[in-house]
Amino acid sequence: MRIIVADCSAEYTGRLQATLPMARRVLLIKADNSLLIFSELGSYKPLNWMASPCTITDITPDYADDDPATEVPQKVIRATATKSTDILEVTLQHIYSDETYDLGEDPGLIKDGVEDHLQRYLAEQIERIGEGATLVRREYPTAIGPVDIMAIDGSGVHVAIEIKRHGGIDGVEQLTRYCELLNRDPLLAPVRGIFAAQTITPQARTLAMDRGFECLLLDYDEMRGVEDDSLRLF
Repeated sequence: MRIIVADCSAEYTGRLQATLPMARRVLLIKADNSLLIFSELGSYKPLNWMASPCTITDITPDYADDDPATEVPQKVIRATATKSTDILEVTLQHIYSDETYDLGEDPGLIKDGVEDHLQRYLAEQIERIGEGATLVRREYPTAIGPVDIMAIDGSGVHVAIEIKRHGGIDGVEQLTRYCELLNRDPLLAPVRGIFAAQTITPQARTLAMDRGFECLLLDYDEMRGVEDDSLRLF
């Protein structure tokens, strides 16, 4: 993991155009070459990013023939997407820190037992999201964390599924971030979202519907094959 603290500006070109003016920010460059730009304020969502697969190029500007009074950036970092023409170019005017750390192998997120079981059961019973659905994989990797389940519905559309025991607004926001990122990949888009949980708060359901997501209630006992014995005498 490479961590850079610098005064920087950024330009994203390609399928979309976006500009970040000069400010002090943190850049994370992961082992897979994903580049993420963060600011001090706001949530943990990056201001802009280039997801893997991409190529990172360090450029040392050379303005020897230009006006010597012009301030020369210390470095330009260019991230070029492999599967599209997208380019994220970050101009580092002043670098305060540029360090690389070997984080080693990560064991991954250890989830609550019930939540992990819900994910496994739904992956095994993926037809619960609709007839003809097929599983792509559990823990589908993205630059901002793994999607619980990625599937393809009966119409051939990719589906990102976020699973919680108790579904609240935070879970809907998490699914929103995944879908926004995944829909930038032309090989996946369009990607729709399903918010699945044992219980879903009214506020989360309203927000999910507003974002165009489907809500799916999961019956843990029924999914793991526990019979209903409420009418039995023995």
